[in-house]
Amino acid sequence: MNQPLKRAPELIPLSRDHHHALLLCWKIRQGIAKKVDPNRIMQYIRWFYDFHLEPHFELEEKKIFTLPGVGSALVEQAIGEHAQLRFLINQTPSTELLSSFEKTLEQHVRFEERVLFVDVQKNTSTELLHKLHIEDTSHQFKDNLTDAFWMEST
Repeated sequence: MNQPLKRAPELIPLSRDHHHALLLCWKIRQGIAKKVDPNRIMQYIRWFYDFHLEPHFELEEKKIFTLPGVGSALVEQAIGEHAQLRFLINQTPSTELLSSFEKTLEQHVRFEERVLFVDVQKNTSTELLHKLHIEDTSHQFKDNLTDAFWMEST
């Protein structure tokens, strides 16, 4: 059995962001299961997108996807998934849309963690990774609990 590849320290802040994105997916699933109004869920998703996802996408696109040696097909897939999520965030909320957004985001995070970041670590020199200077802001994450729909009892 293959042992998991240890995450390069320079990529850990992005992996922590991915953890928050997976929690968003869980919250969406909870909201759908509890039959919460899709507009309420989408309001939270758009807040999360504006303050966390879009800055994360921009960071990846500027610093990670431009590294020499990173597989171009993998970068194209990640950019395409970013575009799909950007498209979905601007659609009219419905249970189907929320489910599609959640599934797309979860698959995207899993792809980046299990495939793209592994490729980055294998094909990018340690020296180049050190030059990334990605600030770890995960300790600054503050959730928006204005409407914690995922905690409602059914």
